[in-house]
Amino acid sequence: MQENEGKYIFGVVKVSENGQIVIPSDARKVYDIKPGDSLMLIGDENGMALVKTEVFQQLAGKIVNGIMK
Repeated sequence: MQENEGKYIFGVVKVSENGQIVIPSDARKVYDIKPGDSLMLIGDENGMALVKTEVFQQLAGKIVNGIMK
């Protein structure tokens, strides 16, 4: 794992025939990902990212609250 000011490179993962990937243990530790956690896959034309569902919900709540004010 390489870290630079809170930005990380965890290495390369491969996609299995079933479309599965293994999240490296360093990444699971940094982001506190445990078995059974839900992750949201988001992306655009440039790529994709995994975000813990509760983090995404908190962000969405802040956006909605900001719009409603």
